Amino acid sequence: MRRDVKQALHWIGSALAIAGTVFVILRLRTYGSEIDITRFKAVEWFVFAVFALVYGLSNSTLAMAWWNLLRQFGANMTLRWSIKTYGISQLAKYVPGNIFHLAGRQAIGMAAGVPGWPLAKSSIWELGLLTLTGTIFGILALPLIVSDVSLSGAAFAFILMVIISTALLGFYSGQQVARAFVLYACFFAVYAAIFIGLIKLVSSLSVSDVSLWPAFCGAYVLAWLAGFITPGAPAGIGVRELVLLFLLKGAIAEADLIFIVLLGRMVTVLGDSLFFLYSSTISTEKF
Repeated sequence: MRRDVKQALHWIGSALAIAGTVFVILRLRTYGSEIDITRFKAVEWFVFAVFALVYGLSNSTLAMAWWNLLRQFGANMTLRWSIKTYGISQLAKYVPGNIFHLAGRQAIGMAAGVPGWPLAKSSIWELGLLTLTGTIFGILALPLIVSDVSLSGAAFAFILMVIISTALLGFYSGQQVARAFVLYACFFAVYAAIFIGLIKLVSSLSVSDVSLWPAFCGAYVLAWLAGFITPGAPAGIGVRELVLLFLLKGAIAEADLIFIVLLGRMVTVLGDSLFFLYSSTISTEKF
């Protein structure tokens, strides 16, 4: 791809991120009187903190997936080293450009004596597998987009695609690549479950709406994917929120949805920070 085209895509992605962020801020101002933070008592804030902790811990599945990819491509580093390296470099994804966490991992790995090519291949495969996994989860959101697709049909297609993808990756790319895919699926399952938890924490949706949960999960991951593949949007900020508001408009009261989106972003930032702090405490003497 030509340099000027890449630069144009980067600027477009940055513009979308800014537009999405501004949109959310304006909506927050519009619904400011309806978003009552004081309704959150100590118990609700405790649950919110637990969600952030769970999200932070779920980052371990991403690190384990990366470790499997490293081993698949011949870099036999320990799991402890992989978790530490992944964790201390991960916060760089919030820097505009969306590549600095990958560059940080590459630099740390090469400084530790890991050959550059296996590190680069592991990052390329990580990007591909995350995109694949996010797309498969997006199947669950189809009933929100296409009225002819049933909730049960989307759930069946999702399960079928997970099974087929795991089998094909294991057969053609290696068992460790297949394990990485399953770990990414586990991460997205936790990520989506936290979103459902935030909905129940904020919204008045009743238990009878449980049939919609898979679709909401798919929408949340699909919004993550949109931010992930948008160049120039640090950690998908702005883009994810914009897509999620589009997908769930009408399904959840917009004032509640805006508050949930804000809380979701707070959970991920706090969780990533906690995982960074945990990773920093891992002793290099035991690698």
